[in-house]
Amino acid sequence: MRLIIRDDKSSVGAFTATYIAKRINEFKPTEDHPNFVLGLPTGSSPLPVYHKLIELYVRDKVSFKDVITFNMDEYVGIPKSHPESYHSFMFDNFFSKVDIDPKNAHILNGEADNLVEECEKYEELIESVGGIDLFLGGIGEDGHIAFNEPGSSLASRTRMKTLAYDTIVANARFFDNDIQKVPRMALTVGIATVMSAREVIILITGKHKAPALAKSIEEGMNHMWTVSAIQQHPWAMVVADEDATLELRVGTVRYFKSIESVQAEQELKYGNAALRPKQRSIHASSPRF
Repeated sequence: MRLIIRDDKSSVGAFTATYIAKRINEFKPTEDHPNFVLGLPTGSSPLPVYHKLIELYVRDKVSFKDVITFNMDEYVGIPKSHPESYHSFMFDNFFSKVDIDPKNAHILNGEADNLVEECEKYEELIESVGGIDLFLGGIGEDGHIAFNEPGSSLASRTRMKTLAYDTIVANARFFDNDIQKVPRMALTVGIATVMSAREVIILITGKHKAPALAKSIEEGMNHMWTVSAIQQHPWAMVVADEDATLELRVGTVRYFKSIESVQAEQELKYGNAALRPKQRSIHASSPRF
């Protein structure tokens, strides 16, 4: 696992967007695997990433026309057109501003007639395109990723999830501060769904998320801090700002900064692509967590 530390949230966004653009540009389409497959989150953490990716697209530095995306989650019981649906969030903040084909942008349907079947089909669809090449994620203050809240199974796949009361309270700010308007359930990818991606990048910014960063990389893997599952991923990267490192040991910060220095040297020597995970064929089984 790599820990990348940048000065602030904006710098975290710029680094992460540049990295994602490089991975898309390095991708070599094949008959078996013609599309780069990207997993995406919603929320405030990824917004600087999306803003930078849009800027790179406008400058002709990256294109999304051959990219397939899968979003992490969606509320149950509100229409796609609702201003606080994750469909609205993604199209307002990203998809409408780049050249992605709308049919390649996949988001769970929280109004499906059969929600269990919707989740099963989502997993099957991910598998049918060869699995996710890179999954980007953010976390909550309690270390949850997507809607995999404390106590969620680390072997979980896409499913319905009842939201914790703290999450409902936190999300009330998006619903006129009226807790009664906040959905009580969501559809979400599971921890194993995220960890089956070829690469995983987790964004952690702000001092309020410092405890989650410390728990996720300095202590053992724990279902009460579901983001800690990244410890088992072979190509995981956490990108954090200085504020988020406030509860890390000084030695931990120094260690990861030294690793990043050596990594930069080796990329100059061998090239970026040589130090990235290899592409997989659509017929190759996705790594299972």
